[in-house]
Amino acid sequence: MTKKLFFVFVLIFALLISALLISAPLIPALAAAQVPETSATAPDMVISARARRIHDSAIVVDTHADTPQRFLDEGFDIGSTDPADAGHISLDKARRGNLGAEFFSIWVDPETNQGRFARHTFDLIDSVYEQAARHPARMMMAFSPADIERAHREHKLAALMGIEGGHSIENDLHLLRDYYRLGVRYMTLSWSNTNEWADSSGDIDDAKVQHHNGLSDFGKEVVLEMNRLGMMVDISHVADKTFWDAIATSKAPIIASHSSARALVDAPRNMTDEMLRAVSKNGGVVQVNFYSGFDDANFRKAMEAQAKDQAAAIQKYMDQLKADGKPVNYVEVDRIEREWMAKIPRPPFKSLIDHIDHIAKVAGIDHVGLGSDFDGVSGATPQGIDSAADLPKITQALLDRGYSAEDIRKILGGNLMRVFREVERVSHEMRAKVATPSN
Repeated sequence: MTKKLFFVFVLIFALLISALLISAPLIPALAAAQVPETSATAPDMVISARARRIHDSAIVVDTHADTPQRFLDEGFDIGSTDPADAGHISLDKARRGNLGAEFFSIWVDPETNQGRFARHTFDLIDSVYEQAARHPARMMMAFSPADIERAHREHKLAALMGIEGGHSIENDLHLLRDYYRLGVRYMTLSWSNTNEWADSSGDIDDAKVQHHNGLSDFGKEVVLEMNRLGMMVDISHVADKTFWDAIATSKAPIIASHSSARALVDAPRNMTDEMLRAVSKNGGVVQVNFYSGFDDANFRKAMEAQAKDQAAAIQKYMDQLKADGKPVNYVEVDRIEREWMAKIPRPPFKSLIDHIDHIAKVAGIDHVGLGSDFDGVSGATPQGIDSAADLPKITQALLDRGYSAEDIRKILGGNLMRVFREVERVSHEMRAKVATPSN
């Protein structure tokens, strides 16, 4: 309980006691009393007027939401006002949380899309454009920091895109360039699967998978072409050696679009302190993931304990679909995952803030931001983070830990904007060198 909330509690309690003792009509006075903003989902979190001012003055940028899966597989409309919707992102939720820019994840499941990675990538990209076209007064496609700032001035959600998994380019730089032309502004070098040119943390210990000791020569070529295009290099999901190869190869700052700190939770998807310091030296930014399995050690242990049974339940469902000749329904898979995650108590909100705090202290205040993984973590977020509407709680928690308004604005989006601009600058330099013939 914060000191401010404790004071309000004591004051109200004293007034009620007085009413009982002297039978004075104090109830109307209490109803009119000014109290800080509170959240129905986290009654212990009070959003102070100062925190609200800081939060509303920032351009809040989140670098990872899997909502396009809902657009495509579920027919979800981002303009939905359905109170029963369990999703993390909608235009109303974004507005309540002052979310200014969202990088929508373009993720192609490598198992069920064999032979059509690019086709499904284009379908997902199209789904984001369709949502923006459906809600032009509240949402706009954005392709640069300048676009994000314009959307902020016009009170619209800036919709950007990042490809999650290098398999989407099908080993073809022409496709990479096409994705950039369509608005993709970052690419995660691998997803949980090792592709033909980048090792993944998801299968690095699987002897059946052919690995490359990090990035292959073509993988390094991909990184340099991303630099030239102005596409941010994302190292979330990659194997440790792939990370180091990307750092050594890239001419521009890199990002981790949705990763947390391995020093706090020993997950391969999280980053070691050595990696955090390397990102700082590179000038990049680590966007903290909101997934409890990466943010809380106790939650992760409970998750691992039930992983085998959960996987069996999902496989049974998928096998039944195959037997019936039907495609995999990710809406149902997500429902099953949510049911299993609901068996584990959600960790405290503090777990998320601890990772932001740790990365800020190790990498530096200029190298940490927010990469929620909204709509991709099956409801497994810490207590109090139920949707984008809860983002102001992060500002309040950082304020409570002594962070200044300037530093909070950096974490909320300023750091990502700085990296984005630097990636653009490097791109302009590389293109100019190619365009200018040498003597």
